[in-house]
Amino acid sequence: MNEALATVLGRIWADPTIVEDFHAICDCGGRFSGTASEAKARDLLADRLAAIAPVRRETVSYRGWSRGPAEVVLPEGATLEAQALVRSPATEEGGLSARLVDCGRGTPEDIARAGEAVCGAIVLVRHEFMIGRDHVHRRKKYDAARAAGAAGFLIANHVPGTGPVTGSSGDGSSGHIPCAGISHEAAARISALDGARVTLHVRGTFRDETATNLFATIAGRGDGLIVLSAHYDGHDLAESAIDNASGVACVLAAARAVAEIVPTLAHGLEVALFTVEEWALWGSAEHLAAMPEAERRRRRLNVNLDSVAGDDALTALTSGVPGLAGFLHAALAPAGLGLGIAPRYMGNSDHANYLRAGIPAFRLCAGFERPATPLSLLLTRADTRDKVHPHQLKTAASVTAAILLAACADRALPPALAAEEAARITAG
Repeated sequence: MNEALATVLGRIWADPTIVEDFHAICDCGGRFSGTASEAKARDLLADRLAAIAPVRRETVSYRGWSRGPAEVVLPEGATLEAQALVRSPATEEGGLSARLVDCGRGTPEDIARAGEAVCGAIVLVRHEFMIGRDHVHRRKKYDAARAAGAAGFLIANHVPGTGPVTGSSGDGSSGHIPCAGISHEAAARISALDGARVTLHVRGTFRDETATNLFATIAGRGDGLIVLSAHYDGHDLAESAIDNASGVACVLAAARAVAEIVPTLAHGLEVALFTVEEWALWGSAEHLAAMPEAERRRRRLNVNLDSVAGDDALTALTSGVPGLAGFLHAALAPAGLGLGIAPRYMGNSDHANYLRAGIPAFRLCAGFERPATPLSLLLTRADTRDKVHPHQLKTAASVTAAILLAACADRALPPALAAEEAARITAG
C-alpha cells in the first residue's frame, strides 16, 4: 500500500466525524423535496462542504408536490391506510371507485396477461427488493398499468410489519392516474376482494418549486474531474437513513480524506450533492442537461454513492461499462479491499444520468441481492439510523477513497462513452 493510500484510510478510520455527519443528516428528518427538512439538510451540508472546498449552489426548477392524506375504502366501509405516491394526481371529491384487479408482482407481462380486466380498474401490484438483478421498478409497473387503461394504481409493501411503501410515480400530467402505496397486510386483505369495487382517496397539491444542488471542487494538476456524488433528498415516512444519509456521510468523509492529496494528482475532484433524486433523478438530470459539452468532456468518471450501509457487502453497479470492472479491482487491490461487481444496468440513481451523458459511471451500494438485510426497508418507515453500523460507513468511505485516489491519478480509467454506446447501455 502506498503512503498516500495508507494516510487516507487512516484518516477515515480514526475520524469520528463520519458518524456525527450521518446522525446530523438523519436529525434533519426525511428530507422530502420542497420541505423544511430538505432545506435544513441543504444548509447543514453546505456548511460541511465549505470545510472541504468552496461551495457552489445550483438552482433546480421542478414541478413540486405536497402529499395529502390517502386511504382505500373497502366495500363494507372499512378503511385501509395508504400513502400517495410522489406526484400522484388527486382523486375526485368522492374518491375513485373501481374494480380491484390483483396483478400479482405487477410486471408489464403480468399486466398484459390480465388483459381487458385492467381497463378502468384499480390495479394492485407488489413492491419488491430494489437492489437485485431481477428487480422491476415501480414506475415500469405504473406505466404498464396506465398504458393498459387502468384508472388507479396500488403498490403493496413486500415486507410485513413496516407499513405502506412510498416512492415516485408519474409527473401528474395528462394521462397519469391516482396511485398510492399500501402495507403488506393491507394487500393481503384486499387481494381476496379481486374483482370487487374499492374506493381510493388520494390528496396532493402541485406547485412550481426550486431546489438546490451543492458542489465543491478541488483542482488537480490537469483540467479533468472525477465526480463523487450522492443525493441528499429522501422521503418523509422516516429518516431516509440508508437511502441516502449513508451515501452523503460517506461522500463527505472520503472527500475530506483525499482533499489534501488531490491537488498533486492528474485530475481534480468534484463533489456533487444532488436533490430531487427521488423524483425520477430530476436534480442530476437538470444539472447535466444544462452542462456545456466541453464541461461534460472534463468529467472522466462518476462515483455515485447511494444506500451504502445497512449491510456489510458492497457492490458496484457498473452497467457493463467497458474497462470499469478492471479499473475498480486494480484501484482496491493495493489496500486489500474487495468489491462485488454487478454489470447489469440499473437506472435507479444519479449515475444513470452520467451514463446517458457519455460519462463512465457506477453506483456503489450495499446489500445487492441480499433481500434479508435492512436494504429491503428502503421507502418505508423502517429506513432509520438504527439499521446502520459505523463500521459500514467507514468501510464504504474507505472503498470510495481508494477509488478516488486511483481515478484522480488517472490509473487506467475507462474511456468516455460514444453516444451510441451510452444509448445502448441505458436502454437496458
